[in-house]
Amino acid sequence: MLSIISLMAKSTPAERIEALRDKIRHHEHLYYVMDAPEISDADYDVIVRELQALEKEHPELITPDSPTQRVGGKPKEGFPKVAHSRPMLSLDNVTSEEELRDWDRRVRERAGENVEISYVCEYKLDGLSMALHYQAKDGQEAKAADAKNVSADLVRALTRGNGTIGEDVTTNVRTIRSVPLSVSAEKLVKAKLPSTFEVRGEVVMPLKAFLKANEEREAQGLTPAANPRNYAAGTIRTLEPNIVAQRRLDFYAYFALTATGENLFTEQSDALDALTAAGFRVNPHREAIHTFDKIMDFVNRAEKHRADLGYEIDGVVIKVSSTELQARLGYTGRAPRWAVAYKFTARAGITQVEDIKVQVGRTGKLTPVAWLKPVVIGGTTVSRATLHNADFIGQLGLKIDDWVKVERGGDVIPKVVEVVEDEAQPRGHTKFHFPTHCPECNSEIVRAEGEADYRCVNVDCPARLRESLLHYASRGVMNIEGLGEAMVTQLLDRKMVSSIADLYKLDEAGLLSLERVGEKSARTLLKEIEQSKKAPLNRVLYGLGIRFIGERTAQLLAEEFGSMDALMVASQEELERVNEVGPRVSQAIREFFDEEKNRILVERLRATGLTFTAEKRKKSSELEGLTFVLTGTLPNLSREDAKAKIETAGGRVSGSVSKKTSYVVAGEEAGSKLEKAQELKVPVIDEARLLELLGGS
Repeated sequence: MLSIISLMAKSTPAERIEALRDKIRHHEHLYYVMDAPEISDADYDVIVRELQALEKEHPELITPDSPTQRVGGKPKEGFPKVAHSRPMLSLDNVTSEEELRDWDRRVRERAGENVEISYVCEYKLDGLSMALHYQAKDGQEAKAADAKNVSADLVRALTRGNGTIGEDVTTNVRTIRSVPLSVSAEKLVKAKLPSTFEVRGEVVMPLKAFLKANEEREAQGLTPAANPRNYAAGTIRTLEPNIVAQRRLDFYAYFALTATGENLFTEQSDALDALTAAGFRVNPHREAIHTFDKIMDFVNRAEKHRADLGYEIDGVVIKVSSTELQARLGYTGRAPRWAVAYKFTARAGITQVEDIKVQVGRTGKLTPVAWLKPVVIGGTTVSRATLHNADFIGQLGLKIDDWVKVERGGDVIPKVVEVVEDEAQPRGHTKFHFPTHCPECNSEIVRAEGEADYRCVNVDCPARLRESLLHYASRGVMNIEGLGEAMVTQLLDRKMVSSIADLYKLDEAGLLSLERVGEKSARTLLKEIEQSKKAPLNRVLYGLGIRFIGERTAQLLAEEFGSMDALMVASQEELERVNEVGPRVSQAIREFFDEEKNRILVERLRATGLTFTAEKRKKSSELEGLTFVLTGTLPNLSREDAKAKIETAGGRVSGSVSKKTSYVVAGEEAGSKLEKAQELKVPVIDEARLLELLGGS
C-alpha cells in the first residue's frame, strides 16, 4: 500500500492537511468509538506527526476542529457558570422488581387507556452527566435537509452543576477522544440532525484507565482514588487539560436536543440511532421493549454481565420512548415521570478470612490482602480482598478466621468492609502481625511520618523490578529504545537480569536466544543501552525511581549538588534547601540512599560508566532568595518557561501573594493576585523587567 505522503505528493498543503485530518478522524472514530481499530498505534502516530509538521509549516491553515487542537490552554480563572437549555434533572430510583412494577403501573395510568407504551432500556453508566453544544461552522444556520455543505463544531461543554446552571469545561472535554470536535455535513444529513444542536450523555473512566491512574498515584505517593466515577469527576474539573487528556475518559451520548432544549426525535430509540450515525459513541447495550417481563429480563442480564464491561454501571435506565408521551407525563419537582433508574443491589457477601498475606506493588507499597474462603459476589467468585494497610486491619480489629463482609461496589478490587459478629460466625483467635521486612527481598521496610503505607525502597526488589526496568528505559528517562514490555518480560522470564545494572551486562549472544530477536534488533538494543551511558546525571537520578523524584526535581537536585556522591551523603536539612524539596521528598531520598541494596546498585551503575556529575547551578546574586508570583498572560513567555528561568537563576515561584512576596509578574488579564499585590504594596513588574532581572536571558 502506498503511504499517505506519496499518495498526496501532488496535493496543495491545504488539501494534504484536510485529507490527513479526515484520515485521523476516521481512525479515531474506529478506535475510540467503535473499538475496532484498523491500523497500529505506530501507523496512527505517523499520520498525526505528518499533520503536525504541515500545520507547523502553514499555521494559517490551523482550525479549531483539527485533531491536533484537542488540548488547548488551561482556563485562566476557573470555570464559568452557564445556564442549561433545559434542566438536567436526576432520576428517581427503584431497587426491586416490585418498585419497578409500581412505576410501570403509574406510567400506564397517567398515559391513559388504549395507549401502547414502548420503553427503551439502557445501561446506567456510573459517571457524570455532560451537555455538549454544537453550532454550525462559521455561524451558518441551516436545517439538515438544506445543509449540504455545513458542518457543526463543538462550541461548549457543560457539567450538570445544580441541574439548572453548569460549569463550562469545554477545554477539558475537547481532549476526550470519543467526543467529536466537529460533525461533518454528510453525517448531519445522514443522522437527520440540524447544524446547531445539543447532545447529552455521560463521561466515564474505563476500568483499565482507572487502574493505571491509581498505579501512577501510588508511584507519586498519593492516595489511590476511591472509584472511577469520582476520579472522572475530579479530572473534568482540573485546570490542566493535558492531565485530562492523559486519563483517557470516554463519553457516551444518550439525548439529542435542539439548541433550545427540545427533543429532536419523536422516539428515544431514533435519537440513539441518529447519534450513532453522527459519529458519537452510544452504548450498544440498549433495547426497545414493550412488556414488563422483558424489562426485567434486560435488568437481570445487565446485572449478570456488569463485571465484564470494562466500565462501571450501577443499574439500568428505563425511559418511555415516545417524546410526545414524555411531554404528557411531565416531571415531579426534581425528576421526570417518564424515566426511572433501576439501581442494582450492592455486590456483597459474607465469608471467612483464611489467611492474611502481604503483597508488594510495583512502587514498593506493601498491601495486606485477605485470603478468603471463596464466595460468589455479583456473579464472580471472590477469594481475595484488599485490607488497604496495617491501620485498617487495626481499626477493624480483624483476626485470621474472622467472618467478614466483602463488597464489590463502585471499586474495582473487592474489599473487606466489616467484621461480622454473631453466634453463627464466631470470632477468630489469630492476630495478624505486619512484617518488619519486605516479603520479596527481605529489605527493611519504611513508613514515612503521617502516611498509612509501609514501603520497600529497594529499587531492585523482584516485585518492583519489571516496572523499574520499564521506567528506567522510557523516553523521558534513559531513552533506551527497544526495551519495551515484551523485551523486559523475556529478560525477566529467562532470568537474564535481576537488577537495572544487569542491562549493561547483556550481550548479543544472550539477546539472540530470545524469541523474535534477530541480529539487527539485538545490535540496535545494545547500541541504545551503550548510548544511555551519556545521559546526564539528572536522567540517572530520575531513572533510579526514588519516590517523589520526577524529571523536574531530579534536574534541581543535579544542579544543586553537582554529583551523585554529594547527593548520597546530603542531610535532610541540606536537601530541603533545594527548591521544591520538602520534608517528604527529602525523607524519601534519604530512605533510598540509606538502603544498602540501593547503594550497591548505584556503585554497579557507576562501574558501567554512567554520568555521575553535573554542572552546578550558578546562583544569581540578584534573584537568590527572592520569591515571585506569576499572574495573567505574558507576551512571550509561558508560565512554565518563566517559572523555569526564575528557579534556574536562584529565585522561587509561589502560587499566592503574601507580604513575603518579592515581586508579582503581571501579564494581560491579571486576576485577583494583582489586586492582592496592590493591596499589600508588593512590587508589580512586567515580563520586560523580569528579563532584566534575569540578565536579559
